[in-house]
Amino acid sequence: MTAQGSVSEIGYVSLLTRDLGASMTNAIDVFGLVESESSGKKAFLTAQNKHHEIVYTQSDKDALDHTGLVVENDEELAAIRAKVDRGGYQVISENPIEDHIEKGFAFVGPEGFTWQIYTEKLDYSMLKRGSAAPDRLGHTNIQVADPIAQSAFLRDVFGFAVSDQIGNDNFFMRCNNDHHGIAIFRSNKTGIHHHAWQAGNVFDLVRLGDRLARRGARLAWGPVRHGAGDNVAVYYVEPNGTVIEYYCDMETIRDKERPARHWDPDDLYWINQWDGQVPPGILDHGVANAPR
Repeated sequence: MTAQGSVSEIGYVSLLTRDLGASMTNAIDVFGLVESESSGKKAFLTAQNKHHEIVYTQSDKDALDHTGLVVENDEELAAIRAKVDRGGYQVISENPIEDHIEKGFAFVGPEGFTWQIYTEKLDYSMLKRGSAAPDRLGHTNIQVADPIAQSAFLRDVFGFAVSDQIGNDNFFMRCNNDHHGIAIFRSNKTGIHHHAWQAGNVFDLVRLGDRLARRGARLAWGPVRHGAGDNVAVYYVEPNGTVIEYYCDMETIRDKERPARHWDPDDLYWINQWDGQVPPGILDHGVANAPR
C-alpha cells in the first residue's frame, strides 16, 4: 500500500516550565503520571507503557516547546517529510530533537508551532492502572490566529480529518478513531490551551476533583459533557499555566469517511450539552509557543 503521509496518534507534548518541581509534583501526586526519567533540568512522564507522553523542561518561561506526532512506519515518515519540503516549511532537525526517539525529524509549521514527527516501537504491555492514573494522552487543544489555515495544514501535511467544525473559528480534527487528536480554537494568542488525558470512567474524574480539593485547589470547569466529541470532562490549571483536561466517554469514529458535523457557534450545545455554560476566563488560560 502506498504511504499516505499520515500520522497515527499524538505521541507526547513537550512543555517549558519555570518551576520543574511544581510541575512534577502536580503530574505525579495530583494527576497520577509515572516518572520515567528526570535529570533536575528535564522530566519525562507517562501514563502507561511508553517512555514519555509529556516532557517538562526547566526554563525561564512557561511555554509550549513542541508536539510529538507518531507515524506507523518509515514510509509514512518519508511521505510527510516530502510534503514538508513541498510546503517550504523550515526543517530544524533531520534527527529527533527529543531524547528516547530513534528516528524522526522536526520542523516549524504555521504560526510557529514546532512538530516532531517520529516512528515509535512499543513492546506489548498490559495496562496496569492505579487509582489515580489516566489511561493515556488523548489530544491537545491549540490556540491560533488563523484556524482555517491551521486546519488545512493539519489535513494536507499530516492527514487529519475534521470531525466537528464550529463556525469558522473552531475545528476538532482526528488522525485515528478518536473523535479528535488536535482541536483548534481561534485566539488572540498562539500556543497550547490544554493537553487532555483519557480516564477509565467518570469516577476517575471524581477522584481527581477530590485530590485537588484535599490540596486546597479546585477544578476550573466541570464535570461537563461536550457536544463536539460527546466526552465528559473536567479541567484544572497546572502550575505552568497550561490547562489539563481529564475525560472519558469520547465518541469513537470508525468510518474514515464520516462527514464533519457543522455547528452554529451561537448554539452552545457544542461546548456544553447540559447547561450551555462556560466559566468566565477558562479559555484565557494556556501558554504561548516557544520561539525557534
